[in-house]
Amino acid sequence: MNIIKKLLSGLERKYIVCSCLAPLTMIGEVLMETAIPLMMAKIIDVGIAQRNISYVLETGLLMVAMSVVSLGFGALGARFGAVSALGFSRNLRRRLFSKIQTFSFSNIDRFSTSSLITRLTTDVNNLQNTYQMLVRICFRAPFMLISGIILSCFISVRLSGIFLFSVPVLAVSLVLIAVCAYPRFKKMLECYDSLNLTVQENLTAIRVVKSFVRRDYENIKFDSAAENVRSSQIKAERIVILNAPIMQLVVYSCMIAALWFGGNMIVTGHLKTGQLVSFLTYIGQILMSLMMLSMIFITMVLSRASVQRIIEILDEEPDIKNPVDTAKTYHKVCCGTVDFKNVSFSYSKDLSKAVLNDINLHIESGQMVGIIGGTGSSKTTLVSLISRLYDASRGTVSVGGIDVRKYDLKTLRDSVAVVLQKNVLFSGTIRENLCWGNENAGDEEIRRACIASDADEFISSLPDSYDTELGQGGVNLSGGQKQRLCIARALLKKPAVLILDDSTSAVDTATDARIRSALRKTLPDTTKIIIAQRITSVQDADFIIVMDNGRIDGTGTHGQLLAENKIYREVYESQQSQN
Repeated sequence: MNIIKKLLSGLERKYIVCSCLAPLTMIGEVLMETAIPLMMAKIIDVGIAQRNISYVLETGLLMVAMSVVSLGFGALGARFGAVSALGFSRNLRRRLFSKIQTFSFSNIDRFSTSSLITRLTTDVNNLQNTYQMLVRICFRAPFMLISGIILSCFISVRLSGIFLFSVPVLAVSLVLIAVCAYPRFKKMLECYDSLNLTVQENLTAIRVVKSFVRRDYENIKFDSAAENVRSSQIKAERIVILNAPIMQLVVYSCMIAALWFGGNMIVTGHLKTGQLVSFLTYIGQILMSLMMLSMIFITMVLSRASVQRIIEILDEEPDIKNPVDTAKTYHKVCCGTVDFKNVSFSYSKDLSKAVLNDINLHIESGQMVGIIGGTGSSKTTLVSLISRLYDASRGTVSVGGIDVRKYDLKTLRDSVAVVLQKNVLFSGTIRENLCWGNENAGDEEIRRACIASDADEFISSLPDSYDTELGQGGVNLSGGQKQRLCIARALLKKPAVLILDDSTSAVDTATDARIRSALRKTLPDTTKIIIAQRITSVQDADFIIVMDNGRIDGTGTHGQLLAENKIYREVYESQQSQN
């Protein structure tokens, strides 16, 4: 019951109404369908037996009217069922997507992106089909089964004994099929996750695939994933398809038994011909309802795996949340001062595997700070703690003198702008992408930000200027152009802290210098943290941090580090010799 409440939570009133009307119309359809065989028996046993043509015509017209009403109920039931199921899937997808938006990186890593896509698409589609079946067939089939059995007993209790043998056979068969099929369907959905991962990686890195001529390898990789889906689906369906022949065997066995025993009862005068015809119709209706129930049962088996995977998302608690005590939550960042006090961090929560160790650092508001270090020295991890993309495993990170865990998340992240090395742009115009930083920014404000990031010149040279349409991910721009747009987008936030994570690596040194100079002039009170591989990108910073293997190896100005820090000096001399 708790699972049903979780799945239906937030369903809009109009879809609840449709969900209630669909079963009612199904019951109306069944009442008409089960009454028609009684009319048919009367036509045979009364009208034809007594050669009463008027009675045949009147009862026949009544049967036609009942058929039309049944058709109307069926059409309404189909519409209500479809509307309610589509509303259910829309509501569920919206809730899942909203929940995923609250996940921290560690939450997403636990599920993987491809698995989350499968759950939002394939799994929700499975539940949509199940929901439509439940609000219609799940009411129609049991009601028809009960009505058919009652009316069959009304015709002949003795002949109805046939069902005492057929129903248990079907019930046992269905239970065995369900038990065997469930783990196979679960495995099939996991194979879908792998297939989605293969497609996602290929499409995301299509340029790399083409440049390394790896098309054949990727085709083999995709074929393998698709084959796994096919084989796992066949294994699951191989069990499920046994349902149909078992049902048909039981149906035809019941009909043969009814004809044999019913015929003998007609000969002995215990049953009329019309009653036997009606009884055979009820056998068809009863066994058809059992077939519908078996179809529901099989669908439930398939959807059970999907339900479990969706509930996992709904039950997942974000690792990073707003403070519980709202009265002590801060909704404003007063300045850009940044402090790290005895900070250690591990992605696995096991401090023996920490990637940051004993970080102590103080950055004054408005300072420009450079961070230098080799690959894997945890430079990006360090700055990720400032905006709470991750939480420190030990110690405290403060912004504006306040522990970041005491800030409202939206407030904190609005005050800390991050420009990543991997530039992310979205489909739409340049202006629309820039307005991610400030959706209310005017044309002049956008232009000033682009001038500061040295992007205005190339934007103005485009045919449609700021209204130029970008392809997916900004494919029609160079790496340097995308980096400058991302910097301009961050500047529009007017942040207290600006973090540039190797985000000028694709521009030349002259452009890099112009951007740094503009940042000093346009954002004098903003703390600017620049992660870079080039010494020239940070040498004019107020001070520079040298990272090595998750620890701070040294801090100081360019001149101090050249004189005192071996790692910094080696990097500088290496780059100077290359130049």
